[in-house]
Amino acid sequence: MANIGNMYGPSFTFLGVPQCDLEIPESYADADVVIVGAPIDSGTSHRSGAKFGPQAIRGTDYLGHDGERPHLSLRVDGLKDLKVVDAGDLLMSGHDLVASLKLLEEATEKISRAGAIPLILGGDHSIASADVAGIANHRGNGKISMIHFDAHADTADNQFGALVGHGTPMRQLIERGSVRGDRFLQLGLRGYWPDDITLKWMRDQGMRSYEMTEIHNRGLDVVLDESFARLTDECDGVFLSVDIDVVDPGMAPGTGTPEPGGMTSRELLEAVRRICLELPVVGIDVVEVAPAFDSAEITAMLANRVVLEALSAIAFKRTGQTYDRNKNVLDR
Repeated sequence: MANIGNMYGPSFTFLGVPQCDLEIPESYADADVVIVGAPIDSGTSHRSGAKFGPQAIRGTDYLGHDGERPHLSLRVDGLKDLKVVDAGDLLMSGHDLVASLKLLEEATEKISRAGAIPLILGGDHSIASADVAGIANHRGNGKISMIHFDAHADTADNQFGALVGHGTPMRQLIERGSVRGDRFLQLGLRGYWPDDITLKWMRDQGMRSYEMTEIHNRGLDVVLDESFARLTDECDGVFLSVDIDVVDPGMAPGTGTPEPGGMTSRELLEAVRRICLELPVVGIDVVEVAPAFDSAEITAMLANRVVLEALSAIAFKRTGQTYDRNKNVLDR
């Protein structure tokens, strides 16, 4: 678990925040958020390349890597008002997905026990089966709820005969007991999967899944309002998992399994902001960015902004202030 820097390319931290080493507890003992890269894509079912996602998310920005980003609307700086450190990438072998996921589970448990929020840069979505489990090992099985943005449910019982892959992590988390099915919400589903057998299993677990059609017709704010009540019922914290393919591929083409008809980038960013402003977020992952399929780095930029939006909202929440979405930015 030693700090190896970045697995694929030059070693630098997320927008210039300080570096830490998970083998040196003193280096993140007082951190609010610890960023860690999970550069693995051997769980993909179609186009690979998400192992290069952490590098792209850390670095894609038109501003300098100076460790600061004042938020226009929230009037906080998520990189300065919080203590954010970057542990670099975990050494995740593409030849042994199970061992790599175990490494990630140990890392997120260690970060959570240190009192910080683990923020994981993927990697494919198989990592969710490990990073959420690591936090649940600390906070207690069934004590954290989950809000999952994705075009796909990721609740298959197997993927081409394998139990581990980016199509199975949510089922694994529920069957393992890390997260209760009736405290597991999904937003953005669409397309041509899952099948009836899988949908019945999801219903039997008490899962709530919002298709894009429902989100469009009812409105994202209404859906979030409804979701928040369930996420905080009998749970101490919320894990936010963002698969970038929840966004329409016209706005986020750099991903392995693009599905037309998704959210806009603005909708995703505003949803992430609301979640981190209003809910007790204890862990975050941002996954499935595959830079080789990107266009003008727009997917990597969006993922970078998802991270910044989350950090800024967490920083604002800790001020104890109330955010008015309708207030003029010049009057804040």
